[in-house]
This record gives sequence, C-alpha cells and structure tokens, in this order.
Amino acid sequence: MEINNIIDLSIFQMIAAYVFVILVLIMVKIRGISREKEIVISTIRMTLQLILTGYILVYVFDNISPLITIVIIIIMEAFAIHNIYKRTKTKLSNKIKKIIAISMILGTLSSLLFFLFVVINISPWYDPRYFIPIAGMLIGNSMTGISLGVTRLIDGIHSKKNLVESALMLGATPKMASKEIVDNAFDSAILPTINSMVGMGIVFLPGMMTGQILSGISPVTAIEYQIAIMLGILGSVALTVILFVNLGYKTFFNEESQLELEE
Repeated sequence: MEINNIIDLSIFQMIAAYVFVILVLIMVKIRGISREKEIVISTIRMTLQLILTGYILVYVFDNISPLITIVIIIIMEAFAIHNIYKRTKTKLSNKIKKIIAISMILGTLSSLLFFLFVVINISPWYDPRYFIPIAGMLIGNSMTGISLGVTRLIDGIHSKKNLVESALMLGATPKMASKEIVDNAFDSAILPTINSMVGMGIVFLPGMMTGQILSGISPVTAIEYQIAIMLGILGSVALTVILFVNLGYKTFFNEESQLELEE
C-alpha cells in the first residue's frame, strides 16, 4: 500500500528482503568460509536495534525536548567511544583512551553545532528530526575515522620504534620524530571519506539522499542536503582525527621526551 505516495512495506515484503541474507549464508557455506554465525548474529542485532530505534524516535519526535535530545547525544557519543575501544585490536593505555574520548566529543560536537546553527540554522536547535540523524552521521563517520587513526598510529609507532628513537638521539623532538607516523595515520583515517565522495552521485546515491527522494522531496533539495552533510562529515572526521593524532602521539613519550611503549 502507499501512504503519501510512499510505498509502505508489508510484513511479507520485509521478510522477503531476508532472502539476501540466505543467499550470503549459502555463498559462505559453499566457499567454506566460517562466517555463518557472525552473519546471523549481525542480521538479528541490526533488525532488533533498528526496530527499537524506530519506536524510540517516534516517541522523541512526538515529545520534543532539549533534555531528551541531549541525553540521546550523550548515549551516541558514549557508544561510539566504547566501539572505538572495542574495535582496536591492540591494548590501549588509559592515556590514549582519554585522548580518544576528548577528540570524539570535541570534534563531533563542534562540527555538529556549526552545521546546525550556521549551515542549516534550525529552530529550535534541539529539533530531533534534524539533530539526531545529522549527529548520527557525523558521529558514526568520525568513529570510523578515529578507529583507523588509532590502529595506524599505534602500529606505526611500534613498527618504526627504531627510527623514532634514532631521531630522538639525533636531537629531534617527539613531534618531529613521529611526524611521518602521525601524517600517515591522519591520511589513512580520512581516505575512506574522500573516496566515498569521489563516486557519489555517479557510482551510487547515498542513503540520506535516497531516503529523501523516496519520501517525495525534490531531487534538487535532496542533493543540496547531501552535499552539505557530506562536507560536514568530511570536516567532522578531519577535525576529530587531527585532534586525536596530534594529542595521541604524545602518550607514547615521557616527560624526558623518551619513547615508552607498553609491552
């Protein structure tokens, strides 16, 4: 059936979409790839999480409140930071964990507030229909960026330990000795965002733009929003990651500018 020219998916149609999951399970089974458990669990989690989110958003949209919006943002930030800790395979020191949290909070919130107040200029500022989806995109992409940055920074410091120590013995400061590692970590972290921008509009239509078009909004208006949000995502990822790498590398050095790595 259609509601306001939007096709409303029935239960049967939703179930039919899970055929794609079955196809993937068959493929990995035939190839002998042991991913069946992960695929099933991720599918179930995704379904339950989205259903729960849908009902929560219905309540939030019907009961607009600055307190509720702030609480949701705090939860999103906390989950993103926890997810970064969980994604990183190597052990993280308490110092670098603090840097990750500070970078995520400062980078994403400053980008979000600028986007809402200057780019869109929404009123009231806590309108959940704008605040929550935009915050989700900025925080989610920044989380991915920092996850890559953390891995590259830690791997770089460990793999190039001898080069860093040699530079320090020759009189270089910790900043100079680790500059190449920091630059590589930053580059690796923002590259996925840049690559996604290259093919956007020609190779694929992003989710936000597709959703707006399906809801009946003019494609031109949808494009305007998509351009704005992609630039916001780029800025948020870059700001968050640059904060992390420029503060994070310092956690590997002591007060005497000596390299200290936890075994």
